[in-house]
Amino acid sequence: MNFFARPFPASIWVVAVAMAATMPHGHLRAQEAVKAPAENAECGVPSDLTRLATPLARTAKHLKSGESLKIVAIGSSSTAGAGASSPAHSYPSRLAIELAALFPKQQITVVNRGANGEETSDMLARLDSDVIAEKPDLVIWQVGTNAILRDRPLAPAGSLMHEGLAKLKAIGADVILVDLQFCPKVLAKTDADGMINLISLTAKKENVSVFRRFAVMRHWRQVARIPYEKFLSPDELHLNDWSYGCIAKLLAGSIAEASTRAMQTAGAIH
Repeated sequence: MNFFARPFPASIWVVAVAMAATMPHGHLRAQEAVKAPAENAECGVPSDLTRLATPLARTAKHLKSGESLKIVAIGSSSTAGAGASSPAHSYPSRLAIELAALFPKQQITVVNRGANGEETSDMLARLDSDVIAEKPDLVIWQVGTNAILRDRPLAPAGSLMHEGLAKLKAIGADVILVDLQFCPKVLAKTDADGMINLISLTAKKENVSVFRRFAVMRHWRQVARIPYEKFLSPDELHLNDWSYGCIAKLLAGSIAEASTRAMQTAGAIH
């Protein structure tokens, strides 16, 4: 699949940095990663569910020019990889593999800054040290689930997201927010829809994109009729190897499409 007309420079490789809660300094190279489970053939969804609203201008620039691209994934346990059989199966680790397949000559680093149990305030507190210090080109921020599980009020989360997004935009990084899981423990909470709407509204105001994880997983369950056991861990909250791989595959495609769109838009302007 050729997303850009200009060829990429040779002898470039892809690295995934996996930092699950149990292995805070572990590293995983794409070449050493395990094979994606079951090819994830069933996890496809309609393209409108995964299309990012905002083109990824900085990401596109790096991919077009052949410059190295650094992605930092920040979030709570479903970023760290809770429910996966190993750090190699967390979604950030799998994302590096999927991007390697799409851009095999590109140097791409994915850094996993997920931490179990965190809420938006916790992530904001470490944004400078764990994300901005990495000088990312793209930040993927998974947010909202723990606040809902703990019955927190919605308004403070919105203010904190705005504050965090302002910091990330100030360094010129592209940003993708990732919303809640579609799973029994989240669905049992009355404010789940409210948090999803808040994340969407915040992203729209800040002109960043949302990867609609909730809608993707709802499609698996309600349209594709995939049983929860296929894509959830036994705790009915966290993803498993299959679904982390699926999310990574879909997200990689979304990043590639949004980057292509950014280049097309830039070309039309010039």
